[in-house]
Amino acid sequence: MLSLGIDPGTATVGYGFVRELRDGSLQTVDYGVITTSPTLMMPQRLGIIHDQLSALIVQHRPDRAGVEEMFFGKNITTAITVAQGRGVILLTLIKAGLPVYEYKPNYIKQAIAGYGGAKKPQMQEMVRMLLGLDAIPRPDDAADALAIAITDLNSAHSESESIWI
Repeated sequence: MLSLGIDPGTATVGYGFVRELRDGSLQTVDYGVITTSPTLMMPQRLGIIHDQLSALIVQHRPDRAGVEEMFFGKNITTAITVAQGRGVILLTLIKAGLPVYEYKPNYIKQAIAGYGGAKKPQMQEMVRMLLGLDAIPRPDDAADALAIAITDLNSAHSESESIWI
């Protein structure tokens, strides 16, 4: 089963593809970020996110996708901008025919580090260990997306469906 994890944004969108093999081990397939320039108008930035995410989906053909839910801080402008990017991401995933699952940040932290208040360095090290990587994935948004994909694969075990490759 191949999961696509997404850490939403508009300036930087993290993505991570993780495959669970029949023996239960996890394999990193691809990860990185989609970036857009702040000099572009928002509609152009959203179009870039859609186009690049669509191309990644066609390239890797994931079985499902996990997306981090938004955490609202005090900066309403940032929240609105991230919400616009998240909306385009969700639409792109659904239009690609993927089942989409959403996860709160503390749920992801609990699933990866065993503690809902885990700090970023602890999360990154756990992602590295769980995926058997030599180094912590960079940039941070990509490491976060891999954590979301791992969480999504773990959550799939509690569902009645099973998709194996």
